[in-house]
Amino acid sequence: MNSRYHLDQTKAPIYEALEEFRKMRIVPFDVPGHKRGRGNPELTACLGEKCVGVDVNSMKPLDNLCHPVSVIKEAEDLAADAFGAAHAFLMVGGTTSAVQSMILTVCKRGDEIILPRNVHRSVINALVLCGAVPVYVNPEVNASLGISLGMKREAVAKAIREHPNAVAVLVNNPTYYGICSDLRAIVKMAHDAGMYCLADEAHGTHFYFGGGLPVSAMEAGADMAAVSMHKSGGSLTQSSLLLCGPGIQAGYARQIINLTQTTSGSYLLMVSLDISRRNLALRGRDVFHRVSDMGEYARQEINAVGGYYAFGRELRDGNAVFDFDTTKLSVHTLDIGLAGIEVYDILRDEYDIQIEFGDIGNILAYLSMGDRPQEMERLVSALAEIRRRYQKDPAGLLTQEYVEPQVVISPQEAFYAQKVSLPLSESTGRVASEFVMCYPPGIPLLAPGERITEEVLEHIQYAKEKGASMTGPEDPDIERINVVQ
Repeated sequence: MNSRYHLDQTKAPIYEALEEFRKMRIVPFDVPGHKRGRGNPELTACLGEKCVGVDVNSMKPLDNLCHPVSVIKEAEDLAADAFGAAHAFLMVGGTTSAVQSMILTVCKRGDEIILPRNVHRSVINALVLCGAVPVYVNPEVNASLGISLGMKREAVAKAIREHPNAVAVLVNNPTYYGICSDLRAIVKMAHDAGMYCLADEAHGTHFYFGGGLPVSAMEAGADMAAVSMHKSGGSLTQSSLLLCGPGIQAGYARQIINLTQTTSGSYLLMVSLDISRRNLALRGRDVFHRVSDMGEYARQEINAVGGYYAFGRELRDGNAVFDFDTTKLSVHTLDIGLAGIEVYDILRDEYDIQIEFGDIGNILAYLSMGDRPQEMERLVSALAEIRRRYQKDPAGLLTQEYVEPQVVISPQEAFYAQKVSLPLSESTGRVASEFVMCYPPGIPLLAPGERITEEVLEHIQYAKEKGASMTGPEDPDIERINVVQ
């Protein structure tokens, strides 16, 4: 067994308990009502008897996610050991619930929290829920790529100096594009100022298991991290982990989680976390070394095509791009005259290739443990063909992903304020009371409490015209927006 670990990482206690349970042929007079699939034959045919047979309710032999004392507790202890955390919580509401629990654990109404503006909507949603006030550190922007970078050390230091009563600093580790801030330095600055440091590691699960990858939040000394096991860790969609360092009172964090997380935790999600954690602990280093090599190979091949720029570690500058996640295959497309979302659509519609997202200037192919070299070759050759068939003059394309926000009032105040619905074209100068974003990546173009500017409206209109999936407002057509009255 790997000497990094203190516990036996070959164990998977939830999986083992479910296997025992399956053999016992217990008569079910409890929920769920499909009764091991018998009551819903179409569902059983779709998912298989084995799957619906372990879609069960909490019971003594299988423990309870709200107050674990046996197999779930053991699985959480193993996860904490594998990820180098003091405590770990299995989360079945996705990384959104992990992010929100993390923020609600350290923030209350009126508290200031320092964070970059290019956060996932779940972060700002947490501020709507608890009433904390954001202090945005505007990220640096790479003008040629049009993307947000990390937070500069000096910008974080300035925010801490100007807001000494802030309770926490939140960092993306990494961004969707694979860019990392200097996490160790930010943790030290936060702790020296008596603040917590929180990490949104939705896209950084593999950092805990990859030689040569950027530093993980727990290794850097962060207090809490939300880790999206279903993204690069191999577990089922909607399963996640919340990790805590020694400075967090675990019992209180559990109480916060139980404010919003279901009391009927899915054993399908929990067993997938258990098995995936075991797989990562036993094989993760080899797996992600291979994934990283595959990413480097793909970058070279795509850059050899010409026109595209698959960016990587050469962007590192020791500060705003302190490190780069080499498993992320981010490709700039504007030089062939196509917005990222246009390349995304062509790949899916004409080549049967589904990538993670396309936005104004870039696409992201998400590489992980299930990818193989032959699929990588198919992606590279499709991109070469798209360039040959569709390349056009890039004049008139928008370049910047990031629009600097004008924050007027707190997200909670704006969200719950008296509001009026206006056509987008008549909303300039008003304060938004809802979100507008492209999903994915789910980083708001506009968040509650921010002023609606001409530049923001231009970005929204442009993204709609290019075919980006827009979400957020009450109006499903995104023709109108709610603003503070």
